[in-house]
Amino acid sequence: MIGSLAPQTLTAQSVVPDDLVQVEILDGGVTASGSYIGALRLTLQEGWKTYWRSPGEAGIPPQFTWRGSRNIGELSITWPTPQVFSTSGYQTIGYHDQLILPIEITPERPGRPVRLKGRMELGICKDVCVPSELSFDHQLDAQAGRNPAIVAAIASRPYSAREAGVRATTCRLKPTQYGIEVEARITMPSAGGKEVAVIEPGDPHLYAGATSTNRSGQTLIATAELMPATSGNLTSVDRSKLRITVLGQDHAVDITGCSAG
Repeated sequence: MIGSLAPQTLTAQSVVPDDLVQVEILDGGVTASGSYIGALRLTLQEGWKTYWRSPGEAGIPPQFTWRGSRNIGELSITWPTPQVFSTSGYQTIGYHDQLILPIEITPERPGRPVRLKGRMELGICKDVCVPSELSFDHQLDAQAGRNPAIVAAIASRPYSAREAGVRATTCRLKPTQYGIEVEARITMPSAGGKEVAVIEPGDPHLYAGATSTNRSGQTLIATAELMPATSGNLTSVDRSKLRITVLGQDHAVDITGCSAG
């Protein structure tokens, strides 16, 4: 879905309201395997938007720190399917009004309380873009029941490659002046309407430029340049770590890894 997001710079003369975004932690109880289910719920003022984990050409990627949390063994976040926004030639990817981020936590010590404490740094935009920092601190309730808001957010995640009928994903790598170009060719049914693909390197030492997307019959072709996050030359890319998300009008698809092509 195409909306409107203006990636303008905040200036000293800009007037923005207070409390543009608020955060709370939702409880979702404990699974049969003993993991805790919770979620961060971000509520934005009307008309404001925030970004997906890969924000696009002009967005601000969200960052998390979990300092102060207790009894956290493993932690995983489920990102609901985002929207694609386009303004003034810039493509950004994110959410408007509200974002619920489900979190599953495997406790380090089973049966003991889990405390979720930390900070989220994010960008929020309307006519201007404002960097924001949210703090949270909550002991998860092991007795909480199934939370419909968390269930709905998990259900809105992208399909897996298998669920979406992806038959093959190959990647060609080509050196460039600053990094390595990745051309992914994905054999899959259309996700509906104008499809937008995003290639993520899956390596914190790398970052990806904007992804170009086009389709030829049953093959979706996505191309992006990967570059080192710090100075130096990029000499190799691990295809198994590449993550390709296809955002369509009907659904989204999350693909991990690709073979040589």
